[in-house]
Amino acid sequence: MANGYNGNADGGNAGGGGTADSGSRNADGSGRGRQDREWADHAIRRITAENNRSADTHLYAIPLPEHWGVQLYLKDESTHRSGSLKHRLARSLFLFGLVNGWIRSGTTIVEASSGSTAVSEAYFAQLLGLPFIAVMARSTSPEKIALIEQFGGSCLLVDHASDVYSAAEEVAATSNGHYMDQFTYAERATDWRGNNNIAESIFGQLSREEHPVPDWIVVGAGTGGTSATIGRYLRYHSHPTQLLVVDPENSAFYPGWLGEGTGATVPATGLPSRIEGIGRPRMEPSFVPSVIDRMVQVPDAASVAAMRHLRSLAGLHAGPSTGTNLWGVWQLVAEMVADGRRGSVVSLMCDGGERYAGSYHNAQWLASRGLEPAPWEAVIAEFFETGRWTAA
Repeated sequence: MANGYNGNADGGNAGGGGTADSGSRNADGSGRGRQDREWADHAIRRITAENNRSADTHLYAIPLPEHWGVQLYLKDESTHRSGSLKHRLARSLFLFGLVNGWIRSGTTIVEASSGSTAVSEAYFAQLLGLPFIAVMARSTSPEKIALIEQFGGSCLLVDHASDVYSAAEEVAATSNGHYMDQFTYAERATDWRGNNNIAESIFGQLSREEHPVPDWIVVGAGTGGTSATIGRYLRYHSHPTQLLVVDPENSAFYPGWLGEGTGATVPATGLPSRIEGIGRPRMEPSFVPSVIDRMVQVPDAASVAAMRHLRSLAGLHAGPSTGTNLWGVWQLVAEMVADGRRGSVVSLMCDGGERYAGSYHNAQWLASRGLEPAPWEAVIAEFFETGRWTAA
């Protein structure tokens, strides 16, 4: 497990959005600037080629009792080469940095991350031959750290989740690198109108289904970029689909959404999320509350229960943030059943369960953190027996 990094890496500007040094030029205008453009052109071609040879992710139909009249679909983002939903975001962030001139040949890429974004960015950094440093909380799963290192990245582990921002800025400055800053740029780096974003993919894959326009799409919030992209896409294309965002304990997103438009001070919990990949100790700039129709705060142990139930229900081995999504899904499905509404709900399988073999899928690890999924598993079992949702 790497705890340090090479602070002498050579490369581009410090911080997202900084002004890149154009370098020396000859009298005819040639020199570093032309070399930078040629390298950026090559880098963009490599990223777009990687996307072009990649198949879309599967949209699974999840079996529910037929008499409920509700179809559930899970989009399996774990099948990306870097193994998670964050593969799309990492691709967009790299392209954003390249077209802005922030990423150049030799630039050290630095990111503050809870794990999955760092894995995906390490993959793209390796694709472009760039050094990569991930700044993460020490509680990040060893499996994710190993994946970052497998893709050639290194990790700087900090004690508190709230420290990742300042530590990443410092690393970028001292390494003459570029801080990707996913928490600021996620919502603006992705084209919400379409261009093969996740929302466009979902609607394309649903086009021949019984209910091609879903009643709900359910996602969690890590940066806020996915919910912002989907929410904007729904409005831009005038879809009646509503967006539910689920949030774990300790996260600032849910109270921030409740206070949206009230003029209240932006909240910060300062606490780490126990559900890796979603939830933040502060409201992030990429989180856009106004595009969200509804939010639900999910108990952490309930997320684990729903994650485990998915494997027995559909044979899909997922991570805990997928369980958070499903806890929200079951509430929506129960409401539709109670109202006699036929339709469909779509959510995401964010990453694979193998990344959490030593943590969320390990009984001793769960017990050591006070996570007891059994009572919540009983709630899910009763729901599937009766079609009624009894949890508060």
